[in-house]
Amino acid sequence: MDYHLLGLILSFFFNGTKVLAGYPIWWSLALGQQYSSLGSQPILCGSIPGLVPKQLRFCRNYIEIMPSVAEGVKLGIQECQHQFRGRRWNCTTIDDSLAIFGPVLDKATRESAFVHAIASAGVAFAVTRSCAEGTSTICGCDSHHKGPPGDGWKWGGCSEDADFGVLVSREFADARENRPDARSAMNRHNNEAGRTTILDHMHLKCKCHGLSGSCEVKTCWWAQPDFRAIGDYLKDKYDSASEMVVEKHRESRGWVETLRAKYALFKPPTERDLVYYENSPNFCEPNPETGSFGTRDRTCNVTSHGIDGCDLLCCGRGHNTRTEKRKEKCHCIFHWCCYVSCQECVRVYDVHTCK
Repeated sequence: MDYHLLGLILSFFFNGTKVLAGYPIWWSLALGQQYSSLGSQPILCGSIPGLVPKQLRFCRNYIEIMPSVAEGVKLGIQECQHQFRGRRWNCTTIDDSLAIFGPVLDKATRESAFVHAIASAGVAFAVTRSCAEGTSTICGCDSHHKGPPGDGWKWGGCSEDADFGVLVSREFADARENRPDARSAMNRHNNEAGRTTILDHMHLKCKCHGLSGSCEVKTCWWAQPDFRAIGDYLKDKYDSASEMVVEKHRESRGWVETLRAKYALFKPPTERDLVYYENSPNFCEPNPETGSFGTRDRTCNVTSHGIDGCDLLCCGRGHNTRTEKRKEKCHCIFHWCCYVSCQECVRVYDVHTCK
């Protein structure tokens, strides 16, 4: 299916909150409360319009972990909104739209690169965590990271099987990226960069045992980092993303597009770097064609000289200032034993918004 064709809307619900997901993003999967109400596996997976045959087979073979796939997408979207909260494009999602971010991701920009990477990482992360928590019978703890104990510790607990989570993300996410064009090549690269970030950040997590917390014995297991660390790392990769150019090659199957670094003097991107080949709009003014909402009425930081500051975020248009009263707890006192009592204070803050 052509990337620029919008598909059918799929939605799923988490704790009553509606999250939309649609083409052209690969994670067009709708699972949630309806997961338990739909009868058989073929009915469930077959009811998701737009899945390519490989995704449909995957859904039917691994039905237990599909809610985790959907949870991972949600996790990636939330992290995207956190990382871009102070930027002109703030990862805004659109309700009742044919695409969760509108036309923003139609272009092969840095923003598209980040979203693919963070969503792929989110799926790998959520599936890995779900397996370690024992919510699925087809996966569990990682048994490969067992061996001689380290200095002062021994293996214990449930090591998280990130390799399995990465495999799920790769098999499902990359199923539609099989075209011989530049956009598929870019999406595959950025998907893999997001997943590699999970593997690179695995670490030992330990728990002490002993009298009075003496930590005479430590048991350790292989664990994922907080997803915030993944988001921070991929945001740095967004800032340093490599611009590419598209090259066409004639092969036996026809014309194939590949990507090459645009600037030969710079170090070529590695598998851990994000890549793009189209420039981003400036996102200063509303533009339905690019999906830009503009920055009018956005809250800005008057003391910052960065992108979240009023000068840059407001694109030179200036800003308005208003006062806002907020109720907060104050004069808190700890009482023995054991509670805290607080008074309620009204404080006045200056709020600055873009013109």
